[in-house]
Amino acid sequence: MTRLKVAIVGGSGYAGGEFLRLALAHPMLEVTQVTSERNAGSPVTFVHPNLRSRSTLKFKKLADLEPCDVLILALPHGNAAKRLAQFEGLAGTIIDLSADFRIKDPERYKKYYDEDHPAPDKLGEWVYGNPELHREELRGATRIACAGCFATTVILALYPLLKLGVPLPKDIIATGLVGSSAAGASASDSSHHPEREGSLRVYKATGHRHHAEVEQELPGNFPIHLSAISTPRIRGILTTASLFIPDGYSERDVWGAYREVYAEEPFIRIVKVRQGIHRYPDPKLLDGTNFCDIGFEADQDSGRVVVMSAIDNLVKGTAGHALQSLNIAQGWDEALGLEFMGLHPA
Repeated sequence: MTRLKVAIVGGSGYAGGEFLRLALAHPMLEVTQVTSERNAGSPVTFVHPNLRSRSTLKFKKLADLEPCDVLILALPHGNAAKRLAQFEGLAGTIIDLSADFRIKDPERYKKYYDEDHPAPDKLGEWVYGNPELHREELRGATRIACAGCFATTVILALYPLLKLGVPLPKDIIATGLVGSSAAGASASDSSHHPEREGSLRVYKATGHRHHAEVEQELPGNFPIHLSAISTPRIRGILTTASLFIPDGYSERDVWGAYREVYAEEPFIRIVKVRQGIHRYPDPKLLDGTNFCDIGFEADQDSGRVVVMSAIDNLVKGTAGHALQSLNIAQGWDEALGLEFMGLHPA
């Protein structure tokens, strides 16, 4: 069995470190290089102590990177696109964990990221790394742009209803409660210490950058408004979205929409329990897993439906769906390396 050689650029941060954790246990991957300018020469376990006894790798500088089969880019936004020519010379398959290639329209990118895209002619070459929406395009893909974590919760929560044309064309309001590793933390800054953060605060009331992905990916023309609130947790996102359904639609119809679209999805779980303490999605139960749990509740009198979705932002929101996308691209079992079921109690 020949394993693909993987290099991770920006491996000292949350996203790169999480992909490293998953890749070390993947039977078809061999991690051979991990870069960090600040930590070059130090063992990867100096930054990621959870990997003790799992890896003897040491960080190296980007300038010392050697060719490999798969290159994972876990750099701050804007860096991957500016150095794309260099990276393309190192690997046949490249997966970008930043936002550089998610947005297909360069004008939309400029609107949300406040600068011209460094490589607009390359945008069409990248597949948006949301397997539930783009599985067929991911087969055989060599350029994968992983979806944003907050965007993932919104898109997966709303996609079945919008695809089937269930909601009324009214404004949809979505609010995400996000862990500190998703709320403004750098993708490659290991000096950030989320465990020191204990406040609940609004960190983006309007104009969230992931709105660009939501607009791009969701079907129909529904006005959607996003807000994000930072929570004391480190991992996890819980998003609630409110929309309205027409007269004559019921909670059973909403359930049917999710079953029709997600029935065969290995990492989508519909949470609909009438009693007990686990009636709704809970990101605590998803730490370390690649699942997205989705629940909903309908008010028949008003026609309002509240949809809830929960993920671990570092797995299903970043490194996990990157690995899921790579599995699909290579023709492997989609769940390979992503079998962890989570912990309870958590």
